Amino acid sequence: MKRIIAIIFFISIIFSAKAQQPSTTSKNVDVFIDELLLEEETITDLIASLVHFQFLYFSVNYNAATYFSGRDVDIDQFNLTPQISYMHSKGFYASLSGIYYSEFTPNWDVTKATVGFGKSFGKNKNYSYYTSASVFFYSNDLDNLYNSTLNTGIGIHTKKRTLGTQISGSFYFGSDTSYQIISSSYANIYLIKTNKHKLKLRPQLSIITGTQLVDLTAGSIQNTTLTNEFVEVAETPILQLSSYSLINSQLSIPLQYSVQSFDFEVGYNFNFPNEIGLETDLENTSFFNFGMAYLLNI
Repeated sequence: MKRIIAIIFFISIIFSAKAQQPSTTSKNVDVFIDELLLEEETITDLIASLVHFQFLYFSVNYNAATYFSGRDVDIDQFNLTPQISYMHSKGFYASLSGIYYSEFTPNWDVTKATVGFGKSFGKNKNYSYYTSASVFFYSNDLDNLYNSTLNTGIGIHTKKRTLGTQISGSFYFGSDTSYQIISSSYANIYLIKTNKHKLKLRPQLSIITGTQLVDLTAGSIQNTTLTNEFVEVAETPILQLSSYSLINSQLSIPLQYSVQSFDFEVGYNFNFPNEIGLETDLENTSFFNFGMAYLLNI
């Protein structure tokens, strides 16, 4: 999810490792600084717009609280999601990511390997699409629901990328199958924009729908619910969804700052989960996030 979730947010360095002086390469890359700190579909927007470049993309994101599809499951903990990605300007990309939970045992919950392809098209390259496949490797000993997923998405943005919308879908495989469809709309509001410094707000609204509550950035939470490990969680069987339904709406308000080759992000996020099945009295949730990344031209 925004992105799974979350779509998904990070710091990036758009800088040539081989040449420290201004060049055509570094100037072209700098144009796309404002497209970073996003989720998988935005990475494809970036690489689809470049010409003959290859990158390694290192990132890490910190979430001050952990929720399951926007739901509070009474586990007070933060999580970290490091990632390394390879991106080629022809549209190919691959990534390896994982998630660390402060209170789970083991703390390192799941590792995800992804390969994909994405391109921009249209007269002004304001349309884009991507498709990818992911495999999950869990560190826990639980009988995890899903072990792989197929993803696809299509998006549109204005010529100057001030407004954009994307529709993405994921189909999950494993001991059970499920799918999700997510609609994400965003705006880029620049507060400062110079050759060396960029400061902007990037509010985004994501609508998550599907046939089951899927949050593969929270694999152990999902299995905790299923195995009744925590009584207070098991009292509400939130995974008994078989028909297509609205699952959660998320509003993210990140502030992103870029200086030369570095990007930083701080943000606040609001979840508005929709009651499904036997769920009652769901409360809205919110959390703070911080991200950073490094993008290396190779």
